[in-house]
Amino acid sequence: HVQLVESGGGSVQAGGSLRLSCTGTGFTMSDSDMAWYRQAPGKQCELVSSINSASTPYYSPSMKGRFTISRVNHKNTVYLQMNSLKPEDTALYSCHTNWFCGNYWGQGTQVTVS
Repeated sequence: HVQLVESGGGSVQAGGSLRLSCTGTGFTMSDSDMAWYRQAPGKQCELVSSINSASTPYYSPSMKGRFTISRVNHKNTVYLQMNSLKPEDTALYSCHTNWFCGNYWGQGTQVTVS
C-alpha cells in the first residue's frame, strides 16, 4: 500500500535553512503529482508547493523565492529546500500525493523557527 514518510524537520533560528524529504513506497512517484502542505496551530492547512509528473513546480506566493521543490524519481523522493525561514513558517509539514485517484498523506515533520 502507499506510504509517505517525511523527514528533515527541526528547530532553526530565523534566516536559517532546512531541507525536508518525503520518500514514498507502494507507488511510482514519477507518475505522480506531489505536494507539500503545512498547518500551524489554530490555522488552516495550506499548500506550500507542488511538483507535477513533468517536474513543473508551483509555489504559494508567500514561499516563492525562498523554497525550492524537487524530486528524484529513482529514489521515489521529493524534497523541499527551505531558505530564509521566518517564525511564521513554523508548522507541521506534510507531503501528499493523489496517485491513481487516491488521497495519501505522510505523518508530517515539525518545523519550528524562532
